[in-house]
Amino acid sequence: MTALTQKAVEIKHEVGLHARPSVKFTKLAKSFPASIEMALAADGPWFDAKSIVKVMAAKAPKGTVLHLRASGEEAELALDALVALVERDFDEAEANVRTA
Repeated sequence: MTALTQKAVEIKHEVGLHARPSVKFTKLAKSFPASIEMALAADGPWFDAKSIVKVMAAKAPKGTVLHLRASGEEAELALDALVALVERDFDEAEANVRTA
């Protein structure tokens, strides 16, 4: 049985996990060979974090805690990278400064 790695991170982005952050999130998730799932509650339901349709359908607002779990090759590295992306506000703060 493959070990399961789990992490959680709170969304601080003002409008939550909308289109642009969802694309960045799934693109990053797809860059790892690990199987990655996410949920809006610790007990699920879990869905594929590499699916843009499923991630956008979550409609996670600011303040939501994303629960992430991964297994397989580079699982820990994948979750660390995804948590860092969310903590960096999906790299959107820099974009907002340029458009303000």
